[in-house]
Amino acid sequence: MQYKSCFQNIILWYSRNKRDLPFRGVKDPYKTWLSETMLQQTQVKSAIPYYNRWVERFPTLNDVSNANIEELLKFWEGLGYYRRVHNFFKAAKAITKVHNGVIPKNYNSFISLPGVGEYTAAAVLSIAYEKPYPAIDVNVKRVLARILGIKNFTVFNNRRIYKILKKNIELFHPGSFNQSLMELGALICKPKQPVCPKCPARLYCKGFNLDKPEVYPVIKKRKKKPHYSLVSAIIWRGENFYIQKRNNEGMLPGLWETPSIKIKKGEKPEISLIIGIQKKLGIPLKIINRIGVVEHAYSHFSITLHGFNCVEINSQLKGVNNFDWISKMDLGNFTFPRANYKLFNLIDQKV
Repeated sequence: MQYKSCFQNIILWYSRNKRDLPFRGVKDPYKTWLSETMLQQTQVKSAIPYYNRWVERFPTLNDVSNANIEELLKFWEGLGYYRRVHNFFKAAKAITKVHNGVIPKNYNSFISLPGVGEYTAAAVLSIAYEKPYPAIDVNVKRVLARILGIKNFTVFNNRRIYKILKKNIELFHPGSFNQSLMELGALICKPKQPVCPKCPARLYCKGFNLDKPEVYPVIKKRKKKPHYSLVSAIIWRGENFYIQKRNNEGMLPGLWETPSIKIKKGEKPEISLIIGIQKKLGIPLKIINRIGVVEHAYSHFSITLHGFNCVEINSQLKGVNNFDWISKMDLGNFTFPRANYKLFNLIDQKV
């Protein structure tokens, strides 16, 4: 079969060169699923310490199902993309209720769970249950694009890649097949400066044979991330300050924060803060002093966050939905966005 020898070489290379990772060689679908969830939009080296801490605290899917979302968010804190942990929690609950705590082997049943897409379903089922589903991530697509000489991922080309992988995965151990391609893309067939002389697929690779591996696939120019200016109020009552919880939908779901306002163009941060808090919380504020300014980049945008120490006028603040009054000593009991922590680090006095 066409390309069989190519994939054979890649799997042999993988058996000799794969990284020693804590979630490799573990025949536990829960841990495989957890690792794949953590690795979405996250580098391996960044995810490993989170994975190890999580597994130590929640060794089984049942432990996740019996936990509360606040604790799960705290263990996820800093990993970002918090929608992942919300979906993982919902899915664990569903598996406990509908599947008696056993992660389903059936593709349609598994992919119907919250947060499980085509790649995750294929990766988990192939690695944990040896099901022949190709797991196609950006690394795998790049490897196949260079082997086949594909510049653009059109509908036709995506189908072509899938068909080739589907035909060949059934000839090998599915988990090793998928992981070998992912590993090759991560370590050898990198987006820039691929290490072609060490590539086990080089004899079959159009990109290598044409001496132009980096032209496959065409890299689309990324749009410039938008930048926003915000102002945040640290509202004090003695030794404590006000925090509120974000909704479980949208950006940074379920995290706690200090109230923040987007600064209008040409408007001073202090003015935006006074007007914005009046609208949001229904109270007038008195600004005591400026805390400082922090910069932070998220996946799709970046922010400049101005911070001010404030107090209520007439102590009328009752809060919005879920809120609390905490001291700096309490910060470890709540999960905040990184930008908020940067602001907290600048607080050098209490009002």
